[in-house]
Amino acid sequence: MTTLATSTGIQEHEVVSPREWIASRKELLRKEKEFTRLRDELSQQRRELPWEKVEKQYVFDGPGGKETLADLFGGRSQLIVYHFMFGPGWEAGCPSCSYLADHFDGSLVHLANRDVTLVVVSRAPMAQIEAFKKRMGWRFKWVSSFGNDFNHDYHVSFTKEEMANGKVNYNYDMLEFPSEEAPGASVFYKNGGGELFHTYSSYARGLDILVGAYNFLDLVPKGRDEDGLAFSMAWVRHHDRYAEGYFVDPKAHYVAPKASGSSCCAEEHRS
Repeated sequence: MTTLATSTGIQEHEVVSPREWIASRKELLRKEKEFTRLRDELSQQRRELPWEKVEKQYVFDGPGGKETLADLFGGRSQLIVYHFMFGPGWEAGCPSCSYLADHFDGSLVHLANRDVTLVVVSRAPMAQIEAFKKRMGWRFKWVSSFGNDFNHDYHVSFTKEEMANGKVNYNYDMLEFPSEEAPGASVFYKNGGGELFHTYSSYARGLDILVGAYNFLDLVPKGRDEDGLAFSMAWVRHHDRYAEGYFVDPKAHYVAPKASGSSCCAEEHRS
């Protein structure tokens, strides 16, 4: 015999006996194992993608001066670049990118011991980056691509002309986008001869896998609790801003960042 339980923010939910619960859980476990095997297969196919050689010479502004893309590897053969939405003149980095970046520091030592360097890149000048990084208490390496074409070449920054056309090249498609900066992650490999190769890039919801907090939320009854929001990540704040009269307006729409103004991420994270 079943009864129904209610909780704030959750519709009536079925409650069953321990025996029935175990039966339901085992059926879900079967699907979870199938998903895990499919994910492993997909990861293998990702590693088997062909590479493209990086021919252009990119020079970044780093904490200690100029650095090439090859320098960013830090003596390792594999490099992950997170494309952080932080444009020149923005008051702060994107709150949603910041939500993701909160997960980076604890991973650095583990990645380093698997021959991987993680570096964050934004178009904001180094002075802006350093100030915001200090405010957020982060330790990961963060460099500026303000003086090169890196962001544009990897389709995470768009010119005024591109924006004026109504659609930009993002996530392997031409689509409308509400900001001149976009999130993404790109992976590079350096061989023994010093040649650099681009092996993978992912954008939009392809970045979900990097957000540990989302994976925790996916375990709980309310899940991510974003369905009623005008855009999915409207609830996200910089981690030092939740206590300041935190309120989520479910009707609030994305507002494109302005120079010398606040920034935010966009609805495209859902697609």
